[in-house]
Amino acid sequence: MFWNAKSDVGIDLGTATVLVYVKGKGVVLKEPSVIAINKDTNEVLAVGEEARKMIGRTPGNIVSIRPLRDGVISDYDVTEKMLKHFIKKALKEKRSKASRIIICVPCQATGVEQRAVKDAAMTCGAKKVTLIEEPIAAAIGAGLDITKASGKMIIDIGGGTTDIAVISLGGMVVRSSIKIAGDKFDEAIIRYVRRKHKLMIGERSAEDLKINIGTAFKREVDLTMDVRGRDLITGLPKNVTITSEELREGLSEAVNAIAESTHAVLERTPPELAADIADNGIYMTGGGALLYGLDKLIESVTKVPVYVAENPISCVALGTGESLNYIDEINGLYNSDINFLE
Repeated sequence: MFWNAKSDVGIDLGTATVLVYVKGKGVVLKEPSVIAINKDTNEVLAVGEEARKMIGRTPGNIVSIRPLRDGVISDYDVTEKMLKHFIKKALKEKRSKASRIIICVPCQATGVEQRAVKDAAMTCGAKKVTLIEEPIAAAIGAGLDITKASGKMIIDIGGGTTDIAVISLGGMVVRSSIKIAGDKFDEAIIRYVRRKHKLMIGERSAEDLKINIGTAFKREVDLTMDVRGRDLITGLPKNVTITSEELREGLSEAVNAIAESTHAVLERTPPELAADIADNGIYMTGGGALLYGLDKLIESVTKVPVYVAENPISCVALGTGESLNYIDEINGLYNSDINFLE
């Protein structure tokens, strides 16, 4: 069968961000996983960054929805609409459809969760849909050679899940997936500010705090940032200055859970592969890897060098796109061939 390779698409269907890779062009789209819908008419009003700007600022009949939670689809119909929009935008042709789509999923996604992802992609009109697990895609995107008989350890911290895996000879030997990642960092910051300062802030404000002064390890210089929210006592708008040391305290439970899960995976790793990892180090990918000091925290717990991959946010998308060259081999692993009737 003839495929139009120009419309082969790799998708990092993330809880927080969707990245689309088009064969021959690279990553052409990076947008928040948000869609705004008019509840009265079921009309899509905005998708991606435009919809994200509406969060918390819409009237009652308009809702900004994040249809993926904890790395899996929580609203199938909305995810389908969002995918169609992103694929059409990435291909930039009104009538163009993806010939083949490869989508990454968390390494411990259930059969039901995998099927939901495939079904959502089916409706976009592709001839074939294939799944790849996130740690494999992340390792490929980070430039690691996973084909050799040598242990490589990857930690992919996305928006909804953190996937941890030891890879050798192209497969995962030990793996773990926990539903603690970027979204949980934001939730932890919201809870901390509410408890400590009696101030209610939104998701966007929490994310800004996380990006600008968030830390998992003690900084040499304590940073500060002003944040505005609603005073829980007076009900009026209020400004508060937050320090990075406060955020370290607020984030401690979530980041320690990731460090402990990494330690647990290492404990289950065969001795020969563990020795390889001690030499090669641990690689971190995903947006959560950019949290200041998280690499140092994991290094202090595991006693193994930890490196943040170059361009960690795009690693999974790049690896997914690179996997388009080996789509037939991946189909054999996941039995994910889905052929469509015209």
